[in-house]
Amino acid sequence: MPEEAHSNQQAACLEVSTSTRPALELDLWKETMRNTASRVRLAAVAAAASIAVLAGCSSSDQTGKSASSAASCEPAKGKVTLQYWNTVPDMDKVVALWNKQNPNIQVQTKNISNDQYGTISNALKAGSAPDLAQVGYDELPNLRTQNAFVDASACSAATAAKSKFVPWTWSQTSFGGTGVFAFPQDTGPMALFVRSDLFKQHGLAIPKTWDEYASDARKLHAADPNLDMTFFDPNNAEWFNGLLWQNSAQMYAYSDNKWHVTVDSPQSKQVADYWQKLIDDKLVRTDLANGSTQMYAAYQKNQIASYVGAAWGYSMFRDNLPSQAGKWSVVPMPTWGTNAASGDWGGSTVAFMKGSKHLYESVKFNTWLNTDPQALALENKLGGLYSAATAGTQLPSLTQGVPYYDNQKIFDVFADSSKNIDTSFTWGPTQKTVNLSLQDAMAKAAAGHGTLSDALSTAQATALKSMKDLAIPADAGK
Repeated sequence: MPEEAHSNQQAACLEVSTSTRPALELDLWKETMRNTASRVRLAAVAAAASIAVLAGCSSSDQTGKSASSAASCEPAKGKVTLQYWNTVPDMDKVVALWNKQNPNIQVQTKNISNDQYGTISNALKAGSAPDLAQVGYDELPNLRTQNAFVDASACSAATAAKSKFVPWTWSQTSFGGTGVFAFPQDTGPMALFVRSDLFKQHGLAIPKTWDEYASDARKLHAADPNLDMTFFDPNNAEWFNGLLWQNSAQMYAYSDNKWHVTVDSPQSKQVADYWQKLIDDKLVRTDLANGSTQMYAAYQKNQIASYVGAAWGYSMFRDNLPSQAGKWSVVPMPTWGTNAASGDWGGSTVAFMKGSKHLYESVKFNTWLNTDPQALALENKLGGLYSAATAGTQLPSLTQGVPYYDNQKIFDVFADSSKNIDTSFTWGPTQKTVNLSLQDAMAKAAAGHGTLSDALSTAQATALKSMKDLAIPADAGK
């Protein structure tokens, strides 16, 4: 699922300087990076670096054991109640199925979609964090700075779960193979949602490239000034990152014991300039927030003809715009030239939170939640999750036509999208801070103060400064 933007950096880590950092830590960092270099996918590098960089920031618990050490995995004596916080629609119904089947391990769920990371951060500060919480892949390194997780690798079931997930997702949750801090839950391969009836009405072919998409936007708006092709949400950096990802805009790289930051690369600026042109020409709206009541109202009034989204978003229109059943279809994202590359937007894990007194039971529930076919089918049906488990890709529901989408086999489109995602894309160790900066600057650009390209330059500067503040070696890459 998509992630909200909240800045959560630990003051204690800001006080760590390079002059006091032992040479051994840099050796560990270097070795970790070598070990993870062969891993595919986005955040393996970011996570691996985080464990080394933050080694000097880790605190000890009351027993004197390092917070990064594996916790005890003893079964509880008697009935246990777990707390699980998430943002997934109707997750309480999935949990109800577990509770019915497991009377001795009951789970209470809480939806925190209104302020996901603010709620988690406040609970950590108050010492009242839940046993389990939904955490986005890009947020894992940031919460690591808050010493938010417990290592579940002492539980044999936790380490054994590795084989049940798509490899790249597992590499993100283990912080360079140093432990098991979360289980992958879902991913967000992107595609284009199209109002087929509106396209047909205006004689538009499905755009295969971004140039064709812009041309269609002009034709559409010329035919009906009240109809726009889509909207640009300036307060959604995660969505924008997915667009950058598709264009092979590598935001970070690591070599020679330091991070090389390229948030404002030529590939990134190509994407920014493209959307800036659409905004300047008033061909897309900038006054709508993704998933908002206003967004659905605009679609309901036939004011917008398409939506650039992710696999988990298929249920959004189905559940909020039932009267438009049969009018939507899902097609591949428009591409940059002939390159069939796609992007990923969102995706989450279910993390083992520090302070949990029932790790054994948490592992048992987390395993069921994210690998059991019955649970995965419900999560897809009710919450729209596109599972990170290998079993999830084989669900019967993902091979069948979806009634709302005129019985189109839409998950075939998302499966192809997933195959075309650049596996070398990397999240930075201060990604959430960078996202906040990018959003603020994009909002100003959307209001006519600066450009989206300027926003990338601002985010680049923020990335370098935030790493410097955490004593993470970094420079402006090429």
